[in-house]
Amino acid sequence: MALSTQQKGDVLAKYRRDPKDTGSPEVQIALLSERINGLGEHFTAHKADHSSRRGLVRLVNQRRKLLDYLKLTKPATYQQVVERLGLRR
Repeated sequence: MALSTQQKGDVLAKYRRDPKDTGSPEVQIALLSERINGLGEHFTAHKADHSSRRGLVRLVNQRRKLLDYLKLTKPATYQQVVERLGLRR
């Protein structure tokens, strides 16, 4: 499900590098993680929603690609993001 403006602002405030940062890999990974967590809750109530499940898989793959990129370019930042988000990597 889409994030509200308030939720998005909260995530941006936590993970951005500077006040104008909205597109760094860290921010994108955090926003995708919030959306993925929201969809996880959705699927507990709607088990047969296969079209949304396809979207979930797409979001997970996009996050994985961003994490791989971050791991190659900035390993220390990658470790911080994974720990802060509590991801299993």
